[in-house]
Amino acid sequence: LDVRVRDSGTQRGRRKLTKQGDPEVRRLLYNAAMAAIRQPAWQATYQGYLVRGLKKTQALVIVARKLARIAFSLMKHEVDYCPKNAVAA
Repeated sequence: LDVRVRDSGTQRGRRKLTKQGDPEVRRLLYNAAMAAIRQPAWQATYQGYLVRGLKKTQALVIVARKLARIAFSLMKHEVDYCPKNAVAA
């Protein structure tokens, strides 16, 4: 769920999603993002990326990465998820 950048000096190259890492984890995060965008807390985030001109897959991958970062932070700090803080941030 990472973006590969192909830049050199003065030219900006093509950016595309990589397929590195465990495919099962990528699939589960993508499915979690598909479920999350049905919730009001994540619907606005997803729609915001679509309005900016991103494709549906790209917007879903961004939501999946956000979910992964939130899950990691919750695990690291051993706290419960509070959706009000997620929407405000």
